[in-house]
Amino acid sequence: MTAGSEASRISIELASRETGMSFQRTQLSADRTLMSVIRTSLSLIGFGFAIDLLFTRLRTADVVTGGEHAARNFGAALVMLGLVLLVLGTVYHVRFMLGLRGLRDELTADGLIHGQGAFPVSATLITAVLLLLIGIVAIVSVVFSVGPFG
Repeated sequence: MTAGSEASRISIELASRETGMSFQRTQLSADRTLMSVIRTSLSLIGFGFAIDLLFTRLRTADVVTGGEHAARNFGAALVMLGLVLLVLGTVYHVRFMLGLRGLRDELTADGLIHGQGAFPVSATLITAVLLLLIGIVAIVSVVFSVGPFG
């Protein structure tokens, strides 16, 4: 496009580029939402595991007696809540991104936006999956007192 181009073509080109950039902003927004889910899940998993570990150590040192299952159950419940939240947030993120990619492909095929490179898999999604695996190990450790954290 040059300054001598028809004004309507310039307007269409600018709108097309702006729409393409809005897809990038939407992807980044979805990543930020998933990061919020990760932070909340990490807090729940960490607190649940720490509560179980704290009360296990206090019982071992004979500081606290009785109620051995209450602390374990509460810790396990927090870890499970964190895992469920993480799974739901990850599934929502993946479904949202697939829908966004489909919409972008439709607009590209219709010539309304320029074809751009594919959305890369986000580091946030990879982090969510890794945290999910660590959370599964933590819940197994809390419930069965085995594993690397047991």
